[in-house]
Order: sequence, then structure tokens, then C-alpha cells
Amino acid sequence: MTSRSPLLPQRSTTPPPHVADRPLAEEVPLALVFNGTTLAVMMGTPADLEDFATGFSLSEGIVGCPADLGEIEILHHAKGIELRMWLPNNQAQKLAARRRATTGPVGCGLCGIDSLDQALRATPPLPADKLHLTPADLTAAMEGLRGVQPLHDETRAVHAAGFYVPGQGIIAAREDVGRHNALDKLCGALARAGIAPSSGAIVLTSRVSVDMVQKCAMFGAPCLIAASAPTTAGVALAETAGVTLAARAKSGQAQVFTHPARILTRGPQ
Repeated sequence: MTSRSPLLPQRSTTPPPHVADRPLAEEVPLALVFNGTTLAVMMGTPADLEDFATGFSLSEGIVGCPADLGEIEILHHAKGIELRMWLPNNQAQKLAARRRATTGPVGCGLCGIDSLDQALRATPPLPADKLHLTPADLTAAMEGLRGVQPLHDETRAVHAAGFYVPGQGIIAAREDVGRHNALDKLCGALARAGIAPSSGAIVLTSRVSVDMVQKCAMFGAPCLIAASAPTTAGVALAETAGVTLAARAKSGQAQVFTHPARILTRGPQ
């Protein structure tokens, strides 16, 4: 009898896998082009593209308000989509300090940054706000976001970012295969609708890395609620930026890492 080496593959008696037939999330290259120059190419979901272009520009500090972008031109090509924007001269000069020239996969939020100072850039101090949430609000925010994710329900392959307002629930939400893209789309949607970021809390299905906190702080959002735990750098930036950072909100309980004064254990006095 001939014995087979344990290093060689053995004959399998397991039936072949079933060929999947299910909806899948679409993922295409999205090029952000300012004044004729490509600043970033991100892999993302080709939906809510005006929101994405606006939110990216705001959260990256390229512009201070949507009006600075002018008209957003969307061009579909065989290999991807271009989002073309034109900046006034003063904004174009600021852009030179934030160069991006490489393709960003969906998990990357700092692609193309060419210095450590840019990667860990300071954020402007948040303006004074009167936002107060309760532990029940934190739970309601996470539960509410679960109910407004149609693409996730269909594909189980995307992230979501929502905006929770006390007494109203989730009033806006956006989805994308990339967590950074979902957040940028949400910021853009809120800005284009004229909704003040200080009126509520941003809610994320993803972990909270430093770049997600940067985007929230640049947008002016005072509170960030996430399904997963933050990183050490994310917590450090939230502390210095004045952002209330809460995570793992469930059953009326949550872990609050920074600026807990916005989270009331009793009703407002």
C-alpha cells in the first residue's frame, strides 16, 4: 500500500461550494479633480457623488463652505468617474499644502499625504454649542442608523454614516463601501441642505481612527458616536479638538472617551 505524504493535498470529500448569486456592492474609482488637477482617487460607491465631492472638500479643509466649489461636474469614463470642481485662487493656494496623488483603497484615509505634519494636522477649535445627549440618545442613535441602511441590508458589504438630532432621530444617512467616503457623503449632504453640524451627532458603523475624528472636527461636528472602539490617536485628537467621542452604545450604556459634559445623566437643569 502506498501512503501519501502529509505535505501533499488530500482528496476532499466535501462537496464543491455553491456559486453565489446575490446582490453585490458596486465599487469604482472616483477621481476628485480640482482646477484640472487630480487630488485623490478613491475607490467608492457611485452614488450621492455631489455630496461626496462637497463633503470631501469640507472635511479636508479645501473649502470652507459649499459655495466655494461652484458647480460640480460629474464625468463618467470607462474606467471610473471624475468629480470636477473649480476653486477661487485663494482656495487653490491652500490646496497646494494638502497634496494627494495616489489611489486610496476603501480602508485608507490618508493616501497621498506627503508629510507626517499633514497626517496629524491640527484641527480648528470647535465653536461653542449647546448640544446635550443622554445615554438613551446614544443607544437610539445607533439603533436608528441600523434602520436606514438599504444598501447594507441588500449587500452586507458597506459602511454607513448618519446624523442624529435629539427628539428627531436619524435625519440623514449615507452609505459607501468606504467608511471615509460614507462620512464625507454625509457631511456633504448636511452642508448642502444647510443643516448645522452642531445641532446633532454623527453616527458611524465603523471604528474611529484619527482621520475619522479629523473629518468630524473639520466639519464642525461636536459629537461622534461609533459602533466600534476608537484608536489611541483618535481619542487624543478628539480630546484636543473638543469632540465628544462615544462608542459601543448599546442598551442605554456607552463608553464615553472624551468631553463627557455633553452626555447628561439627568435632564438639562
